[in-house]
Amino acid sequence: MASIINQEIPEFTTEAFVNGEFKTISSEDVKGKWSIFLFYPADFTFVCPTELEDMAAHYDQLKELGVEVYAVSTDSHFVHKAWHDSSEAIGKVTYPMLGDTTGKISRGFNVMIEEAGQALRGTFLADPDGIVKVAEIHDLGIGRSAKDMVRKVQAAQYVRENDGEVCPAAWEKGAETLTPSLDLVGKI
Repeated sequence: MASIINQEIPEFTTEAFVNGEFKTISSEDVKGKWSIFLFYPADFTFVCPTELEDMAAHYDQLKELGVEVYAVSTDSHFVHKAWHDSSEAIGKVTYPMLGDTTGKISRGFNVMIEEAGQALRGTFLADPDGIVKVAEIHDLGIGRSAKDMVRKVQAAQYVRENDGEVCPAAWEKGAETLTPSLDLVGKI
């Protein structure tokens, strides 16, 4: 599998359910700000609503960081609306829910399970230029943590704004970073 890190997000245009409305969203629309693509297998399932609700709980914090979240499954925008209207957990989602009925977006991010017509649990962070900086893919039974994604966003933003510095393991905003140099070789 080829890495998507430091590659441009795939081109797409699709319909989305956003705050009670249907809206057309394209790959060009997401550029200019940080973006999280949150792929999940299907609406009306079990782990998926817990993940989307968890992301909804962190959405204001992500917006403060200049991040837009896009939930993506191979369901249509109509199904997203029906799920939103019938599920207490999904009713909390105010970020765009992209329909990917053709699987083009899922294939573009290399998370499509062809035999199932569904996406793996994939989380991707793209910078304002549309370049993927974080990629995480889980098996279907393993849920993700929005809190950890917030930390990864903060680290990616720090690295972008502080050329030459890197964030060590478990780095939290405000903690010390590293500046790789010959002097550090063998000293960490």
